[in-house]
Amino acid sequence: MINRRKFIKASALTATLLAVDKKSIANEVELPKQQKINQPIVISTWDFGVAANADAWKVLSKNGSALDAVEQGVWVPEADETNQTVGYGGLPDRDGKVTLDACIMDHLGNCGAVLALEHIMHPISVARKVMEKTPHVILAGDGALQFALEQGFKKENLLTPASEKAWKEWLKTAKYN
Repeated sequence: MINRRKFIKASALTATLLAVDKKSIANEVELPKQQKINQPIVISTWDFGVAANADAWKVLSKNGSALDAVEQGVWVPEADETNQTVGYGGLPDRDGKVTLDACIMDHLGNCGAVLALEHIMHPISVARKVMEKTPHVILAGDGALQFALEQGFKKENLLTPASEKAWKEWLKTAKYN
């Protein structure tokens, strides 16, 4: 398994190589026969990304947009109650609230983000709405929630019993004042 630091270095090297003329790459670098230059790929840095990649690839394989693929892929960990690092099932903050962040960017550099968003299952979709429907780049906290509700998102309890139990155990030794 590759660590993130090595992954980032390898990605930077790959990006540099791809900036070189495609003909030069084809002549100078021996690529596997099945690998084609400029074909879509889906990459994640965490183990829970495998399922996310599969959903993203479904979109791309039907000629869907990269933006749609990203959004669909991110929905997977956002809805996974067993993943305590992000989304539904994520561990709450120090006050017992599940607060979520998400950001998304299109091929033109337009972007949208939400920070400290509560009660919304798919913050990536709210971030996309911020990008597409507002002049803003970031909405946070209550403003992000208000916007999400105005866009038709439903308010949900994102604190699962397992995450609540873990938070209560943490409180016993947290020494948080």
